[in-house]
Amino acid sequence: MIFIVLGSQKFQFNRLLKYVDELVSENKMPEEIIAQSGYSDYIPKNYKATSFFSQDEFRRNIDKADIIITHAGTGAIITALKKKKKVIAVPRLKKYGEHVDDHQLQIVKNFVQCNFIFEAKDKITLFNRILAVKTHQFKEFKSNNSEYIITIKDFLKHE
Repeated sequence: MIFIVLGSQKFQFNRLLKYVDELVSENKMPEEIIAQSGYSDYIPKNYKATSFFSQDEFRRNIDKADIIITHAGTGAIITALKKKKKVIAVPRLKKYGEHVDDHQLQIVKNFVQCNFIFEAKDKITLFNRILAVKTHQFKEFKSNNSEYIITIKDFLKHE
């Protein structure tokens, strides 16, 4: 299954939903697809989309998915990587009214350089990444939150 995750910020990401809808209609994506479409107003014709799932439903969809296609938000990417999912991120772009700036370009670039995820910029690269992600060997993501917590605790002890 492919789970599309578009975050919870009040920005549409119709472009990504349309890319997937077109690929499904062209018989290029035979997998089951479920989308958490957030504040997008595009309604897919060829797969299921829900604006927001409960936390339990969201976790179940993440667990069930083989591939996560997401905007390039750090929360969505890290959540998927912690669950050892294959991730394709499509950065939101300011010119399409998908965000206030293009910071997601830098976020996705950093994750790609570390070989944690793939990036897709348009429908063609999205299709190519979907084909490639199934066999690509990504580097395993390891969270370093515990190191940050230790550093903060050490700092507070010495105050």
